[in-house]
Amino acid sequence: MQLLSEELLRSLGEARHVMVLTGAGMSAESGVPTFRDAQSGIWEKFRAEDLATPEAFEANPARVWQWYEERRAIVRSARPHAGHQALVMLESLVPELSVITQNVDGLHQLAGSKKVTELHGNILRSKCHVTGRPISAEWLSGSAHAVPPSPYVSGGFARPDVVWFGEVLPRQALEAAMQAAVQCDFCISAGTTSLVQPAASLPLMALEHGAAVIEINPSETPLSPHADQCLRGLASEVLASLVNQLSSWKHDSGQGR
Repeated sequence: MQLLSEELLRSLGEARHVMVLTGAGMSAESGVPTFRDAQSGIWEKFRAEDLATPEAFEANPARVWQWYEERRAIVRSARPHAGHQALVMLESLVPELSVITQNVDGLHQLAGSKKVTELHGNILRSKCHVTGRPISAEWLSGSAHAVPPSPYVSGGFARPDVVWFGEVLPRQALEAAMQAAVQCDFCISAGTTSLVQPAASLPLMALEHGAAVIEINPSETPLSPHADQCLRGLASEVLASLVNQLSSWKHDSGQGR
């Protein structure tokens, strides 16, 4: 498997702050369908976009809630793979690691990553569709309604704590991601098509501020021409090999932590 050039390996080994941006490719390897592959069974006649907007929820909250409940069941059964575990190991090899993810499944945290920014929310959390306040799992489990009511507002409902089409990203998460992009000196883009904004701009922002940027993806993306090196393959395999390469380099150079 193709690994980092000696120059980039040294850059990674000496990096003070590494940012890793992950996308749907990471989750797909754990059995979580990508967003547009999530249509099956009774949902085949719907577009994903028709089930993931505030307007769709207002029109038929029960239908949207049920679709997400089925997706949640898949996420709850998923487990982190070698790529997720590699990022946990990477955290122990560099002074600072920021994982910025477009995924909503919580698999990075389940694997043990400590500093994770979720740009698009988390499908396993719920919030009030009126106030945006979080709703506990205990409240949800005690509801016998097709859509659990909000504990905060009369006529309000629980909704998945994810970013829908037409909604802005959580300000705190976006600010944290942009800060990481500006401050990092090494950026890894793994398992993302580099098409969805504003996440797709983060590696370019890192590049503009002097960071080395590598891409891990089976095929070419809009980021590929700008990256310092492209490693073609599955995120699980490439990340594991990359972290092993870095660990060996640190041992050989006497820089083990």
